[in-house]
Amino acid sequence: MGDRWYQEAVVYCLDIDTFADSNDDGVGDIRGLIGRLDYLARLGVTCLWLHPIHPSPRRDGGYDVTDFYNVDPRLGTLGDFAELLHQAQNLGIRVIIDLVVNHTSDEHPWFQAARSSPDSPYRDWYVWSDKEPPDRHQGMVFPGEQTETWSYDRTAKAWFYHRFYNFQPDLNVANPEVRAEIKKIVSFWLQLGVSGFRMDAVPFIIELTEPGNPDSPKDMDFLTELRQYVQWRRGDAVLLAEANVEPDMLPTYFGDSGGSANRIHMLFDFMLNGRLMLALARRDPEPVIEALRDTPALPVGGQWATFLRNHDEIDLSRLTAEQRNQVYEQFGPDEDMRLYGRGIRRRLASMLGNDRRRIELAYALQFSLRGTPVLRYGEEIGMGEDLSLPGREAIRTPMQWSYKENGGFSTADPEKLVRPVVDKGEYGYQKVNVTAQRRDPRSLLGWFERMIRTLREAPEIGSGTTSHIDVAMPPGVLAHRADGPTGTMVFLHNLGTEDVEVDLSLLATEADLPIDVLTDRNYEEVGKLDSLKLAGYGYRWIRIRRDREL
Repeated sequence: MGDRWYQEAVVYCLDIDTFADSNDDGVGDIRGLIGRLDYLARLGVTCLWLHPIHPSPRRDGGYDVTDFYNVDPRLGTLGDFAELLHQAQNLGIRVIIDLVVNHTSDEHPWFQAARSSPDSPYRDWYVWSDKEPPDRHQGMVFPGEQTETWSYDRTAKAWFYHRFYNFQPDLNVANPEVRAEIKKIVSFWLQLGVSGFRMDAVPFIIELTEPGNPDSPKDMDFLTELRQYVQWRRGDAVLLAEANVEPDMLPTYFGDSGGSANRIHMLFDFMLNGRLMLALARRDPEPVIEALRDTPALPVGGQWATFLRNHDEIDLSRLTAEQRNQVYEQFGPDEDMRLYGRGIRRRLASMLGNDRRRIELAYALQFSLRGTPVLRYGEEIGMGEDLSLPGREAIRTPMQWSYKENGGFSTADPEKLVRPVVDKGEYGYQKVNVTAQRRDPRSLLGWFERMIRTLREAPEIGSGTTSHIDVAMPPGVLAHRADGPTGTMVFLHNLGTEDVEVDLSLLATEADLPIDVLTDRNYEEVGKLDSLKLAGYGYRWIRIRRDREL
C-alpha cells in the first residue's frame, strides 16, 4: 500500500448499536464489535468507518450530540474504544469516526447555556436572529419532516438557526471560539488513535449563515485551516467529506484555486452514485460513461469515495425528474420505498430482486471504478430492509450473524432490541446470515472476499487513473481501464441480459500475457483480446500487464 493509504483502502461502514451485542441488553456495543474484527479482517476490510459514537438523546440516530469528548454509555466506555483501536490496529484495520460539528443537540450544555442569557459566553456559539427571518421556511434538508430552518426559543427570546431538525441548533463557525473547539475535538480523537474523520454535512458546516439570506457565503478557508491542523496532529490522518454539491464546486472542497490539495482528502462521489443507479435501472452504461467523462480533475492526493449503498437513502437529487422516475420505476416502485421526494430507502439486494448475477455485477462495477470503495455492513451477505420502520431506519436493522434468535445479533428478548431484526421472507435471518454463507464457498460472502482480495492486488484502481475505453461495444457493455505504476487492468461489465462478444484487440500491443483475474464464470482464455465473450450480467477483470520492476 502506498503512502496515501486511503487511496487503496476498503472502507466498511457500520452503526455499532446494530452490529453485535456483547452484554445482551439488545444494543450493539464496542465489545461486540471487537469480537467481530476477525470477520472484517477476513472480508478484506482495511478501514472501519463508525457512525456517531457520542452521547446523544438519539432523536436523529446519534447525529444530535450532547458530548463530543465521550462515548455513548449504551455502546461502552472510552476504555472500550481505546481497546477497539488497539485490536483493529493489530489486524491492520484503521478506524475513522463521524465528525458531526455542523450542529449539536439542543440538550447540549453549550446550547442550554447559550439560550439562558444574551450575556452567556456561549451565546455566539450558535446562530441567532432577534427578528423572524424572511427565509425561515427555506432550505429544509428533510422535506415532509421539517417545516422551517429557524425556530423561536422562548427562553432565549430569539430565533435560532437549524439546517436540520429543530432539536439540532447549528454551531456558528464564524466564531473563532467554535473553530478552536472543533480543532480540540479533532485533536482529542486523533490522540486517542483514530485515523481520521468522515465529516458530516460539510457545505453546511462552512456556511456563514445570515438571516434573510438563503444563499449565505461559505468559508472554504476553514477547511484549509482544519486540514492543516489535522496533518500537524497526525500526518497520515484523513478527512472524508459528505458534500453533495454542484459539480463545478467539487474541486474547491479538495483544494484552493492554486491547485493544492490542501483541504479535504476524499469526497463521496454522489454524482457517480446517481449515475450508477440510473445505469443499472436502464441496463445501459452510458450514464456511467458520462460520469467518468464529466469528473472534475482532482489535485494530486485528492480521492473519490465510491458507494452503492450507505446509511441514508439513495439520493437521486442530481438526476433529472425523468431519470429519477426511471430509477423509481425499477427500484422503488412503491411510495413507502421512497423518501424525501428524492431517494430510495432500500438495500441493494432487494432493489435488484435478489438476483445474484446483478448483485455481483453491481459491486464488481463499483469496486473497479476510480476511487476508494465504501461498503455498508450487511451488503456482503445480501441483507434486505424493513419498510415497516420509519424513514432511514428501514436500512439500519441489526446485522444477521446466524440462525439463532435475533439472527445472532443479541440474546435479549426481541422486544428489547434497539431495532427489530429482519425475520420474515427471503431476507429474514433464517435465510440470510453469515454462518450459512460461511459454510458455502459459492455464497455471496465468499464472492465478496475473493473480489476484495483481487482488488487489493490491483492498486491501479485506487491510486492510478481510470478511463473509458472508447471503442464500439455491444449494447449494455462498459469497458474501462485503470493504469498506474504497477501496471494496467481492463474491465468489462455487461449491464444487459444478452450474451455478447467484445473486441479489444487494439490493446494487444500493450498486453503482456493478459489473464482474467475475476469473472462471473469460466471463460475461454483472453488470448489476443479480439474475441472476449461476456454473459448477460457478466463481468471480466483482466490483468493486461504488470510492471515487473515493482
